[in-house]
Amino acid sequence: MNIYVGNLPFSVGDDELRNLFGAHGNVQSAKVILDRETGRPRGFGFVEMSDSEGRAAVSALNGHNLDGRDLKVNEARPREQRGGGGRW
Repeated sequence: MNIYVGNLPFSVGDDELRNLFGAHGNVQSAKVILDRETGRPRGFGFVEMSDSEGRAAVSALNGHNLDGRDLKVNEARPREQRGGGGRW
């Protein structure tokens, strides 16, 4: 299960995200998304866990206050295909 984690404090990195979700099961991967240009965290990330552990983590952590911010945690939706990106 791929889990979206939004409203992350900008101080949180991959390891902190992994540890937060690790309390609810085995974390296969945890990634905080960085801005391509600045390299700074964008305030959201993704965590991969098994379906049953992932659902438990979503229930436990949605709305959880982390460093003064209420997390938005839910099952990630597949990325929408965006237009080409090439020049004409």
